[in-house]
Order: sequence, then structure tokens, then C-alpha cells
Amino acid sequence: MEIRCIKYFIVLSLFFVFGCSNTKYLPEGDLLYTGGSVTVKDSIIKKKERKALEKELKGLLRPKPNKKILGLKPKLWLYNIAGKSKKDKGIRHWLRTKVGEPPVLFSQVDLDYNVAVLRNFTENRGYFKTRVSADSTVRNKRVRAEYIVQPKKQYKIKEVKFPEDSSALGKTIARTSRRSLLKEGDPYDLDVIKAERERIDARLKEKGYYYFNPDYILAQVDSTKGDSQVNIKLKIKDETPEKAKVAYKIDKIVVYPNFSVSKDSVKYKKEDIVQYKDFTIIDTADTFKPRVFDRTIYFKKGDLYNRKDHNLTLNRFVNLGTFNFVKNEFKPSDSLKNTLDSYYYLTLLPKKFIRVEVLGKTNSASYTGSEINVNWNNRNLFRGAELLTVSVFGGADFQLSGTNNGKNIYKLGAETSLTWPRFISPFNIQGPSEFVPRTKATLRYEYQNRTQLYSLNSFNASFGYLWKENIRKEHQLNVVDITYVSPSNVTPEYLADIAEDKSLGKVIEKQLIFGPTYQYTYTNTMQKRKKNTFYFNGELDLAGNITGLVTGANVRKNDTIKIFDVPFSQYVKVKADFRHYLKLGKESELASRIIVGAGLPYGNSNVLPTSKQFVVGGTNSIRAFRARSLGPGSYLNTETTNSYLPDQSGDLKLEFSTEYRAKLFSIVRGALFVDAGNIWLLNADPNKPGAEISKDFMKEIAVGAGAGLRFDLSFLILRTDLAFPLRKPYLPEGDRWVIDNINFGSGPWRKDNLILNIAIGYPF
Repeated sequence: MEIRCIKYFIVLSLFFVFGCSNTKYLPEGDLLYTGGSVTVKDSIIKKKERKALEKELKGLLRPKPNKKILGLKPKLWLYNIAGKSKKDKGIRHWLRTKVGEPPVLFSQVDLDYNVAVLRNFTENRGYFKTRVSADSTVRNKRVRAEYIVQPKKQYKIKEVKFPEDSSALGKTIARTSRRSLLKEGDPYDLDVIKAERERIDARLKEKGYYYFNPDYILAQVDSTKGDSQVNIKLKIKDETPEKAKVAYKIDKIVVYPNFSVSKDSVKYKKEDIVQYKDFTIIDTADTFKPRVFDRTIYFKKGDLYNRKDHNLTLNRFVNLGTFNFVKNEFKPSDSLKNTLDSYYYLTLLPKKFIRVEVLGKTNSASYTGSEINVNWNNRNLFRGAELLTVSVFGGADFQLSGTNNGKNIYKLGAETSLTWPRFISPFNIQGPSEFVPRTKATLRYEYQNRTQLYSLNSFNASFGYLWKENIRKEHQLNVVDITYVSPSNVTPEYLADIAEDKSLGKVIEKQLIFGPTYQYTYTNTMQKRKKNTFYFNGELDLAGNITGLVTGANVRKNDTIKIFDVPFSQYVKVKADFRHYLKLGKESELASRIIVGAGLPYGNSNVLPTSKQFVVGGTNSIRAFRARSLGPGSYLNTETTNSYLPDQSGDLKLEFSTEYRAKLFSIVRGALFVDAGNIWLLNADPNKPGAEISKDFMKEIAVGAGAGLRFDLSFLILRTDLAFPLRKPYLPEGDRWVIDNINFGSGPWRKDNLILNIAIGYPF
């Protein structure tokens, strides 16, 4: 009873502190505005519709009151206690201007204005002759506005008529009627009428009516028929200019690839003009091959103008990656009536440039390090908008504390890639997409040295295609993807560790992996207004399949085939990453992710290559466990006595995360999260008891939870997450849930269980 009383006292004290103190700072004679309420009084409207209308109307009220958190106004309180600072800097100024929020005063509220807004909104929804009244209630220097809305019966659409004249424009508009947004029996809504005009205009733009615009359509509404119904008649305004009534075709197409925005006109010589198919190209520096424009511009001479091809062309020019500025003009042709000349003014980006990237990083295995990347780029290498990139990179990771202290990791490498803005293929593949399809070839070498342990030399070569169907769907197909890994400088210390733990030997095995890979990505997360958005990424990796079939390789019959004295890998690997984002408010959301993956070695392999196996744990996975230290299954590495953390990997993966995200103040955002999952082996391994998948695999799920802060610095997001385990799958059954053992006050518990993750960007 005493504890309960203390809780009540604390809550009441908080209300007193955040409440009363917020009114004593008010200007003399003014009141604190706490918001407004809207009540719709109507016996005809259904309760559900009435509540929805009240919610919409309340959102129109201005100004908005001070923000609340759990019924309190801490931002207003911070603004008040900070007071006015004499300088434009310091803690007091920061609290008042960045974290705090000034009071919203009743003197700022215009009741008559809000009454007019509510009346106008309801009448635009078909509730004609609506009555709206306003009043206010004052209590303890706080005031609340109250609005009463009394609508009449909502008018419905009885009939919709489209233009009936015999002109080409009238007939074209009439033919769009079957897709009309105005339906008989629907409520009258001014916004729908506006949207209908926009729809008709968009349709006309696809039919050549370049100079038409929605304002040339008049919607005549007749509400005198009685029975709360309206007739809507759409017509072309009499003052519509003649050129807006005519469909236009394309005549000349002129391209200026070296246009300068700093000059008013383009100066060129007769020899600078190149005629290629339907295009007139004025390239004063002979910068591009003419076929670049044939692949990019969708219009051809004689085509009917349409907005779709207009926008596709502009977007493809932008996506070529060689132009800094793209301008397009359509002008009436001097030679043919009802035709347009299309002009494209293109301003080049610098052809060659160098980009230097310096990264700082840390991970949950206590490694801290940095990396530098130097990239030299050449746009338009062969005059076809190709991009050549040559990169040199190096980095180092140091473990300043922990079991691996002294065994630092160094890496050095180089990569060259060449990207063509088209498909290089025996088949002529062209998609009607605003995104330019690309062909990419890459060569990469990396040398990695783990001091006192071993070194790895990695070579990779790939050739494939990248293309987008639209802004939501993206594909990547590597028809050739070859990886070769060769160890060197293996120390006696590491060989001794392998004798103790055979699984460590896989890390330094020679690997030869080749075969096609494919990725598909779908996302609509760019649609900020949607309450539910999704992200999906699927991967398919087929290694050594054709070679395995041709050679008849079968590791189970000791018939392993080698290429250059290295057994090639043969497997099928699939992975799916699905994410869902639920918008809870303007500054909060619930983000969830599930990852499912499986790898099946066969033929020439009995296990997946180490680099292709699944792992869990770390900053972007199950954050309560260190990177690569969890699983497989219920396996716990207790036999190895070496002084570094081994990598634990598996053939199967299941992972789930959910995270609540909300803005706290200014650039600071907070998160509460729960992560769960594990990895498993397909086949039993005598050196890893409990690692094999079984029907009871759900009993081996690891669970962790935690909280984090994210600092949105606009150019990057710095993330800190503090996590701890709730369920440890390597403990005996019945003891795996460790919630009862949580003790934040215990130093040994914090040392063994609290994991700090520092990273760039969100985990998903």
C-alpha cells in the first residue's frame, strides 16, 4: 500500500510540475490555448461517418496546441524553465530554442476564421447550408475552443454529363467518361471534381493536346432539382484558346549535348551539326555517339505528343549519370501546322573526378577501426555514357579490449568496374522504363591479414545486368560471378587452434565459387503518406550447377572434381528479407523485419563455402549477441581455448526484429526493439552438438531486447543501441529464458550481458 501511494504521489507531482508551472509564465492577461474540439450534430449521418468527419474537421483547426507526451507538455515546460538567455548560444539557449516549445496563446486563435474554414470544408463535401458556431471554455488560465457543426443532408450526384459537341477535343473528352471519378450516387465532393479535371487533362496530354490544362474544363453544378441531388455537366470553357483544342505531333528533334546554362544562346558551326535518324545533334565537342540519343529519346518524327514519353525521356537523360542539368522545350514548328519541335539542352557533369571516403567503424566484438577508399571515375569513357570506376581501398580493425586483443585485421585491395547504360546482350532488350538499364563488369582483389593468424587473398570477377521496371521494382542478374579465395601465411598458432577446433579450418580453405546470382527488390517506402509500407529483397545463388552436371561430381562418392587444383563449390542458396513499416504518427513508426535463408550444398560440395554461410548477431542482426557468436542451434563453443572469437555459421537462417521508433527532440530519435532468431546446420556435425536443424528448432530461438538513440545529422544517421539477451538457446532446456536474471545493478551481469552497438544508419 505504501509503494502504491508513493507512485500516485509521483504522478500527481509530475502533473503539478508540468501543469501549473506552464501557466505562471504566461503574458499578463493572456491564456494558454489547449486545443479545440469539433462536435457534429446530425441525426441522419451514421455514427461512424460522423466521427470520421469530426476527426477531419478537427485537423483543420489552427493554431495547433502545444505537443503532449502522456498527457504532459514537457517541451513547453523546458521552454519556460530555460527562460530568456542573454546570448544566442549555451545550454539555456539550446533548451529554449531547440528542445523547448513556446506557449500557444489564446490571443493567437481566430475563432471566426476557424468557423469559416469548417463551413467551407463541409459545404465542399456536399453538406450545403451548414451552420457552424464557436465558443470557448476557460479554466485555471487555460482555454479550450469548442465548435458545433450542424450540417444539412449531404447532396449526392444524380447525373454526370460530358461534352456532347462534335469537335475532336469534345469527342476525346467524352471517350474518357468510362474512367470518370464522378459516379452517380456518390456524395458531391469538390475535391473529386478537381481530381476529375486533372484526370481528363492527363488523358488529353497522352493524346497530343500539349497546350491544354485543367482550368479549361468547367464543371456546372445544378442543385435545384430537389431531393438533395445535383447534376454535374462538364464542358469546355468558351475562352479556351484554339491551340489548346488541337492535338500536336512531333516534327524536329534537336539535341544540344554541350549546353551551358551560363550562356543565353548556343554558338555552333555548320560542321557541328549531325543528322542521325530523326535527330539533329549539335555536339560542338563531339562528346557522344549519336546512338546514345536514339536509345534515350522516346519521341520519333511524326509521333503524337504524349506526356508519358516526354517524362520518360527526361528521366532517362537524368539517369544516364552524365548530365548535371537537363532542359526540354517544345515550340510550334515553322514548317508544319499543328506540330512541335522538341529541343533538349544538356549540361555535362565533369567527365573525370576523384572521390575520397574515410570511414570510422566499430562492432560488437570490440573491434574499432577505419577505412579509406579512393575512387577515380571517368564518365563517358567510350562516348556512350559509360562509367569507369577504379578504386583503391585499405583499412585496419583493432580490438582495444577483449579476447582478441593484439590480433588486428588489416586489408588492402583494388576494384575496377565498367558500366554501360544499356544491355550488352545477343538479344535486343529494351524496356519502357524511365530508368536506364545497365550492364556492369567488375574485377576486384582484396588482401586481408589477421595478424598472428593467417592471410587471405580474394579475387572476384562478375558480369551482369541491373534494371528497374519502375521506382518500386529492381532486378540484378549476374550471369557470371566468380570468386577465388586462397590463404597464405598461416601461423603455427592458428594450426594448433584448428587441431583443437576443426571448424576453424574452413576459414582458410581454398575456395572456387562461380555461377549466376539474381536479386529482386520491391519497395514502396518512398511513399511517405502511406500508413503501411513494405520492402522485400529476394536472392538466388546457383554455384557450379552446370559444371557439376557436366562432370558428374559427387562428393559423397569421393568423386570430387577440381579446377586448378581447387574443388569448385556446388550449391543452391536462397534468401528472403521482408520488412514492414507501420506509421503510428507524424514522428513515430513500428518497423518489423523477417529474414529466411537456406543453403543446400550438393554434388561437388558437402558444406557451403564459409563466405556464403549465414551468421547472426551484431549491429544489424540480433543486437543482444556479438557478431558471429550465436548458434548454430543450441551449440556453444566451450572447447576452444584460443584467444579470439571464432565465427559461427550455418546453412539455415531465421531472424525476426521489431522496433518502435519515435522522435524525441531536435535531431534525436529513440527506439525500443526486440530481436529474435538463430542459424542451423542441415547435416549433423560431431564437432558441433546441437547445431543440426530439427523439428524442435523453435526451442532454439535466441531473443534479445534493448533501447537506442539515433542522431539524424541529415548527411548520415549515427546509431547507438544497448541490448541484452532475454533467451539464450545454448543453455539447457528449461533454463533458456533469462528474464529473471536481469540485474542492471550488478556489475558482473552488465559485463556479461549488456552489448553496446554503434553503427551508421538504421538496422533495417
